[in-house]
Amino acid sequence: MDRFAAMDAFIRVVDAGSFSGAAKQLHMGQSAVSKAIVQLEERLSVRLLLRSTRGLTPTEAGRDFYERAKRSIQEADGAELAARGAAATLSGRLRVQMNVAFGRLHVTPHLLTFLAQHPALDVDIVFDDRNIDLVGAGIDIGLRVGQLVNSALTARKIGQCERRVIGTPSYFNAAGVPRIPADLATHQVIIYEQPLGGPTWTFRQGVAEASVTLGGRVHLDTTVGVRSCVLADLGLAIASEWMFAPELKAKTVKAVLTDWSLPPVEAWAIFPAGRQMSAKARTFASFIESQMLNRDRFQQQMGAEN
Repeated sequence: MDRFAAMDAFIRVVDAGSFSGAAKQLHMGQSAVSKAIVQLEERLSVRLLLRSTRGLTPTEAGRDFYERAKRSIQEADGAELAARGAAATLSGRLRVQMNVAFGRLHVTPHLLTFLAQHPALDVDIVFDDRNIDLVGAGIDIGLRVGQLVNSALTARKIGQCERRVIGTPSYFNAAGVPRIPADLATHQVIIYEQPLGGPTWTFRQGVAEASVTLGGRVHLDTTVGVRSCVLADLGLAIASEWMFAPELKAKTVKAVLTDWSLPPVEAWAIFPAGRQMSAKARTFASFIESQMLNRDRFQQQMGAEN
């Protein structure tokens, strides 16, 4: 396997969290992917992945290599598109499915820019929090938030953010502020009934862990519903910073228990299995990823200034 292909294989292994998941995406044997990573580590003379019974975790060197390799491949993809004239001639219709709150807050505000860049392209947006069948729904690209449940999908990670315990100041003034995860058992929690949510969570602080099963009178299956209930002071929620980005910035909601960590939330661009990724879908994924990176850099700069 050449250097470029090995870099691509490594990126897919990290994104999928397993050799088997990457192998399915690459349509090759798991042993071949594993061998490519071993050869890559030997050539670099550094360990890129830590292998354990719990899965694969990139080392510090591996994380740095992942980010650099990903940028290199994206630049190469962009160069190919530019050489073919694809970026200037995208046309027809692109059908996109996305999580409701994530799409409304972080995708549709940037659609005007994308459409201006590609005046011959029309975009159909399908808002749906469910993991729908892309092929059956005629979707070219899906934007999913959370852990992927189907490793056979062709997927590309486009962003990551922290998951927080979030509520309004009014709610916390009335119900009190939880100081430790166990305190959440006495609070009204808005339960999101999708793979990204649920009532049971494990918090970590260093080597310490605390598992809590939450209770609440309101259960919903849409992220927009969770947002509405929290903003109506009905309770707190465990949610991504993405879901409440405007309110966190305006301080109309606040995050608590910030000295404890929860599993981060990842955003993915996914493509129908068995179908070659179109230039339109690839370009849209790159555009949204660039917007997310710009947002993250801005937030980091604001955090440093504050």
